[in-house]
Amino acid sequence: MSTKDYLEKDYYKVLGVSKTATKDEIKQAYRKLARAHHPDANAADPKAEDRFKEISEAYNVLSDEKRRKEYDDARSLFGGSYRPNGGTGPGGFDLGDLFGGAGGTGGGGGGGGGGERLSDLFGGLFGGRGRGATQSRRGADVETETRLTFDEAAGGVTRSFQLTSEAACPTCKGTGARAGTAPRMCPKCSGTGHENKNLGGFSLSEPCSECKGRGLVVDDPCPTCSGSGRGKSTRTISARIPAGVSDGQRIRLKGKGAPGENGGPAGDLYVVVHVQPHPVFGKTGDNLTITVPVSFPEAVLGADVRVPTLGGLPVTVKIPPGTPSGRTFRVRGKGSTRRDGTTGDMLVTVEVAVPQELSGEAREALEKFRAATADQDPRRGLEARAKGM
Repeated sequence: MSTKDYLEKDYYKVLGVSKTATKDEIKQAYRKLARAHHPDANAADPKAEDRFKEISEAYNVLSDEKRRKEYDDARSLFGGSYRPNGGTGPGGFDLGDLFGGAGGTGGGGGGGGGGERLSDLFGGLFGGRGRGATQSRRGADVETETRLTFDEAAGGVTRSFQLTSEAACPTCKGTGARAGTAPRMCPKCSGTGHENKNLGGFSLSEPCSECKGRGLVVDDPCPTCSGSGRGKSTRTISARIPAGVSDGQRIRLKGKGAPGENGGPAGDLYVVVHVQPHPVFGKTGDNLTITVPVSFPEAVLGADVRVPTLGGLPVTVKIPPGTPSGRTFRVRGKGSTRRDGTTGDMLVTVEVAVPQELSGEAREALEKFRAATADQDPRRGLEARAKGM
């Protein structure tokens, strides 16, 4: 991504959060937007994929403390007054003034202090080259998705992912030169990969126009990568999805992303998890939920009810006499597995089942029951309470 692109994009606006938003607020905003704009959920919208990528890009920067600070520093350096497309206005500026070389003026500061700050800042943001030698560069982060059954999400599972990312060209091994030849040091930047542009009051470091920031010049380019030294690499990795993940959760797998350059560390792999619903169980936090029907006599008189568990033997839940429909009982240790190996609980909600058909004998018994409990009106006083009396 170029400096101009980086400064033009307001990642806070993309996620709909303030510049002082906490990591949790940023994460919540991302999850909400990712679910709403995911391409799978918007198959008829051709712009959904671009919107989803924009949301993911914003989250990748703002969720990383170091990258967020660099991004904030870059924008605050110019007072937030960047004008795209050569706009004009009080206190504003156009990157064309800085990079185009025409009409750019420094702030009258002494020496090259502004240039030093810009060089250091942009070098950190855009993987710039250091003075005197080509620096290593961290690999790019990669994002993918996986679908899990409810049981897999609850207990954890190992998944294989086929990833395509940039890596060293397999033909030239990253040199960019045809076999039997070698690149030479760039004569314009002396191998540093950058050149300084004098803007009057300060200087600005930018990628060398001759070698495009590589520090090397290739006279006879590799036919596979056309001299770039990079190529597409497809690899399969296995990664453990931890137990207890929820639908829509974004998991970071450190060092599983694209390989780094010049000995730099690999990027991270982000996996967005989609969990299939279960026909019986639900999930709230670390707890599993289940609704169990009970008969009217069981609710009135009490009963011992067998309740299934996820992947285990059934448990017996004691229903006390007079239990109302909707009451919830907690079964300890039968919930979802947490990351530390402990388990949550299972929340059992009873629901009184109303029979759709009655035999003559059952109907007669119920009529007698109604007559015997006629003085126990469950709606007594309801109208008075509704009128505030």
